[in-house]
Amino acid sequence: QVQLVESGGGLVQAGDSLRLSCAASGRLSIITAMGWFRQAPGKEREFVGALMWRGGNTYVADSLSGRFAISRDYGKFTLELQMTRLKSEDTAVYYCAASGRNTIVRLTTADPYDYWGQGTQVAVSA
Repeated sequence: QVQLVESGGGLVQAGDSLRLSCAASGRLSIITAMGWFRQAPGKEREFVGALMWRGGNTYVADSLSGRFAISRDYGKFTLELQMTRLKSEDTAVYYCAASGRNTIVRLTTADPYDYWGQGTQVAVSA
């Protein structure tokens, strides 16, 4: 099993930056990919970005790629999400997810992710 704990959420103003972290623990050796999703009130869960753990390739949703970036801390086994120029529409609960599958398909959907964190709230005031 893998446990994921998100941190770094909070209330910020439009235009601010915020950095989220996801700390993974447990059977870390099985992780092949990690990702961030978000869910705004009344909306479907949305893909934000992902990172392939073994190769380091990163993917960010096209609509966010100019403002959001994903990285990992190899020493701490954490996944980071750097968010800049935040907008009110970025307000959501942000979830971290991890996959333990050797073959990853549909990376931008929830399908390949076996483990999920509890989420951290990000609120952006206009």
